[in-house]
Amino acid sequence: MKRYITQLAVGAALAFATSALAETVGPQGETATPSASVMVAEADLEVIRAGGHTAALLWHDQSDFVNAVTAGATDELARAGIEVVATTSAGFDAAKQRSDIETALTKNPSIILSLPLDPVTSAAAFQEARDNDVKLVFLSNLPSGYEHPADYAAIVTDDLFQMGKQAADALAASMGGKGTVGWIYHDAAYYVTNQRDNAFKTTIENDYPDISIVAEQGISDPARAEDIANAMLLRNPDIGGIYVTWAGPAEGVLAALRANGNTTTKMVTLDLSEPVALDMVRGGNVAAIVADEAYELGRAMAAAAILDLLDQDVPPFVVAPAVTVTADNVVEGWMQSLHIDAPKSVTKD
Repeated sequence: MKRYITQLAVGAALAFATSALAETVGPQGETATPSASVMVAEADLEVIRAGGHTAALLWHDQSDFVNAVTAGATDELARAGIEVVATTSAGFDAAKQRSDIETALTKNPSIILSLPLDPVTSAAAFQEARDNDVKLVFLSNLPSGYEHPADYAAIVTDDLFQMGKQAADALAASMGGKGTVGWIYHDAAYYVTNQRDNAFKTTIENDYPDISIVAEQGISDPARAEDIANAMLLRNPDIGGIYVTWAGPAEGVLAALRANGNTTTKMVTLDLSEPVALDMVRGGNVAAIVADEAYELGRAMAAAAILDLLDQDVPPFVVAPAVTVTADNVVEGWMQSLHIDAPKSVTKD
């Protein structure tokens, strides 16, 4: 979840909250386009290869997720003969990200792929790149005031509704389609997590009449997760399942379940985590983890930028698929999401 640290406009969250909640929508209400449809035709590659284009990948942090996005982007850029001249990590520091952008621009990249850390700061930070017609593709977040297609080629993110829906489906399946559930959601106006969390709740309420959400609690500080879970379990000792907004606080919820000697309450969360997955493969409380296809996010970002170089129409809002990872498919799921082998601790070999 760390990559979603940026707080977007409250209006975006409210727009989602008042929508039909049937699909992922963009930060300005855009309709989602599946990433599989954002492809560069083989016939266009020779045109791009002849252009001598370069790219800079200016990330917010370093992680397995970022490594997978980078791999997907790099492979797609290589198809088009585009050299990556800079790859940076801002360490969640908006000032560092601005410095990274300024340094990268001295290398005159044709393309910049990045996750803007702060809407206001990022708007100024990317202005020079925008003014020099660098093709900008953003991951998940959008600088304030930027308009498509004049200011950027596309936003690419997870299929947020599907992540929440698949989490609800997995939890319901683990509970036999009936029982009581606790909902621990992200208590902040964060565009990405709000959509995922609300999709879980909507799916339970609409699709599972024999499951009731009996406890709701927002969380903004992952360090409070264990206390929140303890209070929830105290009030609802027989609760059948718990949804946790992302894997960081899910580790705290697991600690609370263990401290209470609770081996029956099932849990689902979002984004891959080795400690959470380890509980899952050992037959613990965790029923499933829903993740994004990070490699595909990077591929689609690069493809969107290349299409923009070709002056072809690029959809403003692109989403990559979600994958439900369980104890039965953890090896395949890890590869599908991150394009790397699952940690040895969670394999059954």
